Amino acid sequence: MVHIERQKPVFRFAPSPNGFLHLGHALSALINQQMALDAQGRLLLRIEDIDQTRCRPEFEHEIFSDLAWIGFAWEEPVRRQSEHFDDYHAALRRLEDQGLIYPAFLTRGEVKARVHAAEAAGKPWPRDPDGAPLYPPDDRDRSPAERQRLLQSGLRHALRLDMQKALALIGTPLAWTETGDGEKGEIQVNAAAWGDVILSRSDAPSSYHLSVVVDDAAQGVTHVVRGLDLFHATSVHRLLQHLLDLPQPLYHHHRLILGPDGRKLSKSQGSTGIAALRASGHSPADIRDLLGL
Repeated sequence: MVHIERQKPVFRFAPSPNGFLHLGHALSALINQQMALDAQGRLLLRIEDIDQTRCRPEFEHEIFSDLAWIGFAWEEPVRRQSEHFDDYHAALRRLEDQGLIYPAFLTRGEVKARVHAAEAAGKPWPRDPDGAPLYPPDDRDRSPAERQRLLQSGLRHALRLDMQKALALIGTPLAWTETGDGEKGEIQVNAAAWGDVILSRSDAPSSYHLSVVVDDAAQGVTHVVRGLDLFHATSVHRLLQHLLDLPQPLYHHHRLILGPDGRKLSKSQGSTGIAALRASGHSPADIRDLLGL
């Protein structure tokens, strides 16, 4: 009899070194670790440092220190996004070959002014699930000649996904399997709600949406465990996985740790930082108690 070894489930924790870890990060890391242990799976660490203007080595060093202190153990080597720009470029080229990408020249200020003018005139502007205004259709509707003229002028631009074309191309409805703390079961994808999402900026070779699906596929991640704040963004990720012919992981979006104002924690809130809690005399067991673990 031939024995076929079952592939182990693969989990990952993927912080960005643009600030110090807080209790929300600790919760996500420890939930990933517990789920990996329960599934007898592997646990990876990924450093999402695609944004070279905000990510700093001292923050990465502190991430390693804080994670080790709370008892989070990961496999080596650690994947760093900054070492895999070619992977994101290849994904962009594949989408470009499908005619699904266009250069976007409007600045944030121009978009903000357009939205403000419309809303001041009593015309509601469509917004994504996070509340951000959708990108105007100007650049998507430009003629090829006009696009080429602007590109040759050297005008800074981002690359965006033509959502209408992408959805027309796939045709069939998409879904993902969810096991988290909110909705469960087969969740229908609603990528259209996000409009023409950005895939690459002039100052970064990839967006979060693109790099996360490329990284998860490259690392063989089978279970994506992250906060409920990214639940709706999964629609975009499932769409990109389909367009790029990447495997579909299972998803588990867990509860968030909220601050006194009722909002999710941010790295600017030093009082909830792991390093600050360590310095004030808290133990790893105290951290678990604070997290309700």
